[in-house]
Amino acid sequence: MLPDLAGSEPLQVRTVAHTIQLAVAPIFLLAGVGAFLNVCAGRLSRIVDRARSLEPRILEARGGEHDRLVGEMRILDRRMALVGRTIFLSVLSALLTCAVVVLLFAASLSDVSFGTPIALLFIASMIAVGLGFAVFLIETRVASRSLRISADILEHEARPDD
Repeated sequence: MLPDLAGSEPLQVRTVAHTIQLAVAPIFLLAGVGAFLNVCAGRLSRIVDRARSLEPRILEARGGEHDRLVGEMRILDRRMALVGRTIFLSVLSALLTCAVVVLLFAASLSDVSFGTPIALLFIASMIAVGLGFAVFLIETRVASRSLRISADILEHEARPDD
């Protein structure tokens, strides 16, 4: 038996084991959110790289080419903002999930009932991750719309070798 942190009666190993079992699902959620954050960071990195490669070209371009490059830069700026929001919402979800795990253990170590706060934090975590996924969906739609391949390229035929 482990001593109770409050000093009243010994904390049963069974109680700790049960609390760990309850905490496993939120911890798996944290692993999933971490993997999703990795995907978002990769997308953000590629967007930033593309924007940096366009900057010198915009300064040198004139006319229609300049306008096209500025338009692409605006889309990249919008995508960066969307991925940034996705990352914020995902990290918020992870923090709320951590709070759920902490309260699960606090509830098992004390006589205080944290059922309602735990439920509310978990609901808030699910809302945050759901909104993060929704914003990510918007970002992928913006990206796919900006990458439409011109009909001239799709219908281009190579000249026969002479």
